Amino acid sequence: MVTIREISRRDARRIAITAQLLTADRPTDLVATVEQLSLLQIDPTAAIAPNADLVLWTRLGERYRPEHLTTALEVDRTLYELNAIIRPVSALPHHLPAMTGPPWQKARDWLETNESFRKDVLTLLEKSGPMLSSDIPDTSKVPWQSTGWTNERNVTQMLEFLAMGGEVAISGRVGRQRLWDVAERVYPRVRAMSPDRAERRRNEVRLRSLGIARARTTQAPVERWDVGEVGVEVTVKDVPGTWRVHPEALGRPFRGRTALLSPFDRLVHDRTRAEQLFGFEYILEMYKPQKDRRWGYFA
Repeated sequence: MVTIREISRRDARRIAITAQLLTADRPTDLVATVEQLSLLQIDPTAAIAPNADLVLWTRLGERYRPEHLTTALEVDRTLYELNAIIRPVSALPHHLPAMTGPPWQKARDWLETNESFRKDVLTLLEKSGPMLSSDIPDTSKVPWQSTGWTNERNVTQMLEFLAMGGEVAISGRVGRQRLWDVAERVYPRVRAMSPDRAERRRNEVRLRSLGIARARTTQAPVERWDVGEVGVEVTVKDVPGTWRVHPEALGRPFRGRTALLSPFDRLVHDRTRAEQLFGFEYILEMYKPQKDRRWGYFA
């Protein structure tokens, strides 16, 4: 009989906080910080500062400047942006196999119908990139139909879908506007892992960054929050179900500190985990979706 280890809520919280680099031992290197966090979410909301800057400032402290992130993305190319997420370039080998284009059949059908439009965009970027989307002609045969803000934004949608397929990439930004280019001029040459190995590696990296998470169940239906079967299985006292913990996280010493978190901070971004482990619940009303729509997907 296999005995599953039980940990307290306090220890579970400490594991999560440590994994997210929010202890008294601050990190000092920007890229290494993003590698541990696994990602930075980009969000246009900037009442105080953009989310990515808030997350990095909370970890790195006064030494951090927003231009450091820009340099890493646009000059050093140690980080890259895709689908409103910033990741370290070291993650490319295990993320490339997942770049197979949009997962929605509607988008795939639209791309097939607009194959000549796709070729026009790629040819222009190959010749003249990097370019703003506003400088790319719309040669679509059929417009993109949506009930939301993406309706008939044909060039932007084409670029988004091509980026999901690894054909184009974000080279930089002019203000908030993205500069697009062919992927081979943005991403370094790396050897992609096999799909199975890549999926396991993504789960390992995700668990290392979260410290404690659910396996893929109805309690963790979103890929960004589940970790498959990697790590050590544990239970958390007074919390239903089992969890996965990174083995190096168990039994580590802990020194806490006070930190100001963005509402999109990875520590609390999973609302269900935040409620179960930290004992609070919150909703961002400005992002509350309509009942018949799923936030995070193009309508």
